[in-house]
Amino acid sequence: MILVTGATGHVGGELVRRLAAAGHPVRAMTRRPAEARLPAGVEAVYGDADDPASLDAAFAGASGAFLMSAQGVGTAPGPTHDVALAEAAARARIRRVVKLSVLDAGAGSDVIARWHAEAEAAVTAPSREWAWTLLRPGRFMSNALQWAGRLRAGDEVAVPFADRPAASIDPADLAEVAALALTSTQAGEHAAATYELSGPQSLTPAEELSVLARVLDRDLRIRPLPDDAARAGMSAYGFPPEVVEAIMQRTRASDRGAEVLPTVEKLLGRPPRTFAEWAGAHAGAFSE
Repeated sequence: MILVTGATGHVGGELVRRLAAAGHPVRAMTRRPAEARLPAGVEAVYGDADDPASLDAAFAGASGAFLMSAQGVGTAPGPTHDVALAEAAARARIRRVVKLSVLDAGAGSDVIARWHAEAEAAVTAPSREWAWTLLRPGRFMSNALQWAGRLRAGDEVAVPFADRPAASIDPADLAEVAALALTSTQAGEHAAATYELSGPQSLTPAEELSVLARVLDRDLRIRPLPDDAARAGMSAYGFPPEVVEAIMQRTRASDRGAEVLPTVEKLLGRPPRTFAEWAGAHAGAFSE
């Protein structure tokens, strides 16, 4: 049995579908199992990282687990959700763990680096008795779904950092890599491996919107948000000032996320999906 946490998210949902289609027993953990739309045969189970008893029930009997957390950096003294998931996996004697992390996790000394270093250490600590794999993607193509509501109502979206390129990755490619690491039958394959993952091309949000415009055959316009508006938006979302400034500095100072990395093609034997391919597969979300 493979437990997938975050099973209704962009990556977790794709992973559940892929594992189920391949015939693997899958348990999908979510805080709202009654609302989850899952493939036939997939077991939906309640689990909340703030409720340790629920985690023990969710992990019970599983041999492999996909771990991810949507807990925002700085919303707690540390990555309590990542730690809780890892501790539950340890109590359940999970044998193989794949953790979804972020590009450059732990690099640097700011609050973001400290948070992700601690989150990864919860999985990679020498005391853990499982084989672990870390997935470190950059920006997701599915971030563009944040524009869907505005584009269903009009043709303009306001976007922060509209000029900052990233080699965004399709969550379906991430899920395929995760499935490979979780189900490999070759002893030791992917164990203690850290995979940095990207899509096949570096695009700014403005360029992604142009691609989406061609796919939808619409005249779409982008309105770049100034940095002050980006700061205000993150603050309104609940990020503490220290985290907001760290995000601003990282976004403006680094081009690391724009690198096109070869990992997906090496692992899967094919090029990663392009943004145009992702947009074509999700065009309905922008017009329903």
